[in-house]
Formats: sequence, structure tokens, C-alpha cells
Amino acid sequence: LPPPRQENVDPQKTAFLLRKAWTLYSVTPLYGFRRGRLRDYARLLSAFIAAEKQKGLAVEVGVELDIKVALSSLAELRGSELDQAALLVQLSSRSRTSSRSSEDKPVWLGWFCSVFGEDLSENVPEAFTCLPLFLTHGAESYTSLVGRWFQKTFDCCFRRLAISPMNLSWMVAMWAGCKLDRAASAVELVFSMPRLSQPLDISYAIHPEDAKALWDTVQKTPGEITQEEVDVFMDCLYAHFHRHFKIHLSAAKLVKVSTAVASAHCDGIVKILHSQYLPGVLMLLTELAISQIQ
Repeated sequence: LPPPRQENVDPQKTAFLLRKAWTLYSVTPLYGFRRGRLRDYARLLSAFIAAEKQKGLAVEVGVELDIKVALSSLAELRGSELDQAALLVQLSSRSRTSSRSSEDKPVWLGWFCSVFGEDLSENVPEAFTCLPLFLTHGAESYTSLVGRWFQKTFDCCFRRLAISPMNLSWMVAMWAGCKLDRAASAVELVFSMPRLSQPLDISYAIHPEDAKALWDTVQKTPGEITQEEVDVFMDCLYAHFHRHFKIHLSAAKLVKVSTAVASAHCDGIVKILHSQYLPGVLMLLTELAISQIQ
């Protein structure tokens, strides 16, 4: 997984994106979105959240909160010149009883991005802005409010982005083969056993150096990955597990993968752990988001 445009990603500016559990959504292109109006949008979104809370749809019951909204561009997070800069949405709260000088407390974060999303942007009229991947961290009630406002304002549509077992196996193969400059954590795969009266998960941990050595023997062309190579990599892991435990993991469902680069769950929850590979991980997720839209 080569880190695209790595030199342009400032670890300082993107550090807050790491080691958080992000819930993934795909978003259709935004109609009539203007980058120069971010301050207006923040004011309108803030008013929308306040109005919804007036209707009794309180986000936190019994607490009088003023929600502050900030929208900003993250120019670092794009794959090529054709991509739009990422858009960050931050909600923070200040209790009405607290003093003016008290710090605003961040309560929710969301960001739209496109990393090598040309497949989508090439075929879209000029009035549309393509930011197909949306990641959120915080209460679902805020996600729903922000999503409703964006849908109403820019005529777009949000859908939860699940990750199939096949895509999870691609991720574990790609990430297991990454070179890391510090001691790496184990590569872990979690499987769910189907058709059992009691739910049973099997966790399979592999030493990172062993996983990388296996991948290096499987991969024919460095920098390129094929479905066949991913299949061979997974089959080797399954065969090893069967030899020791007499369990056929190929009959189970892969639900989660964890590596030193990132972890991903089939429900569409991702944690990115290494700034060097942030663009590479986002490129993969942008691709998944676009395939769901198309």
C-alpha cells in the first residue's frame, strides 16, 4: 500500500484523525456547495441543530448546551489535484451555566474526503462537489442531525458503508505487507462462526513479521496486488490454523481485521493508527464509497 503524496500530509495537522473509531458513510455528490461559504454553512447548521433541539429532540437530556459548529478545509487530505480538499465538521459544546472563559468541549467530529476519487468526479457536472467518503466520531444523534442538514441543503444522500469479508481480506493482506519503522503489533483476524445456537467468535493472531514474510512470498509484483494473491495469502493462514486446531476458518465469516496500520470492522468502523499510511487507507475507503454510490 504505497502512501500516495506522503510528503504533503503534515502529521501535525492530521494527528487528531488517528486512533479514533470512525464510522463510515458514502455520500452522493453535493449540489451547489461553495467552499467560500463555510462560515455561513456553520452558522446555518448551528441554527438547524438549535431548532431541532427546540422541538424536543434534545441530544443530551437535561443539559442546557449551546452547540458551536466549525467547518474547515483540510487541504492535505486529497490524492491528486483533481480531488477536493477534505471538509471537517466539528461540533463543540459550552454549558450555558459555565463561564465565558471556559473551554468549549468537542462533542462530535465528522469529515468528508476524496482520495484519488477521479472515477466519480470525472463524470459529474460542475455544480456538484465530490466528497464520497464521510467519517464520523461521536453520538449517532449528532450524525443524524448533521446528515439531515447536509441532505436538505446540498441534495445529497448518505448511506452507511459496510465492509465485506472479501474487502477485509484485501485490507489485511495489504496492511500486513507494509513496512513500519517501529515495533508493530500483531496482525489479528476475528471470525464469526455461523449457524451456532450461541454466538462464537474466533480470534487469530499472527506475529507481524511472520505475516509480512508470508505476504512477501505470495506477492509477485511489489506495489501491485491481485485477487489471486489475496486468496493465496488467506488460504495459507487458513491451512496453518486448520493444522493446529482442526477448524475450517474458510467456513466462518471474517468480521474484523487489526494490523499496525489500521483496523477495520465489517460494520464499517475503522481506526487508522499510522500517519504514514493515512492517505493509502483513505484511498481504499474512497474506492469502497464510490463503488456503493455507482
